[in-house]
Amino acid sequence: MPLSREDREKFLAEPHIGALAVDAGEGRGPLAVPIWYQYEPGGDLWVLTGRDSRKAALIGRAGRFSLLAERVDPSIRYVSVEGPVTATAATTEAELREMSARYMPEGKVDAYVEASDLPALVTFRMRPERWNAADLGSL
Repeated sequence: MPLSREDREKFLAEPHIGALAVDAGEGRGPLAVPIWYQYEPGGDLWVLTGRDSRKAALIGRAGRFSLLAERVDPSIRYVSVEGPVTATAATTEAELREMSARYMPEGKVDAYVEASDLPALVTFRMRPERWNAADLGSL
């Protein structure tokens, strides 16, 4: 069953591992990789990645990407969003801490941030334009 706007935004705001996909060009299928992401209902979705990574280069070239978040328990539910990159900037320590706290166990964030190469990271912000979402638990 389709999800309401409120339900899909609430689901996307939960800390799922996302699957990011971006056009790889050159006659290849899209690059699809797991990624941490952050989203607040009504806002832009954002991800962090290595500034010199293939993923960053492809996102920069394409100017847009897709992200899928899913779960299988207690029911199969997914939300997929696609849209343009609205901002690209060097990752701040505050962004790295926020993202780390979303996914890392409590008490591990400081060590993770300290071990990260902050100057090597870039933040991409994307405005969700197209949504695809369903909960198959009600079937």
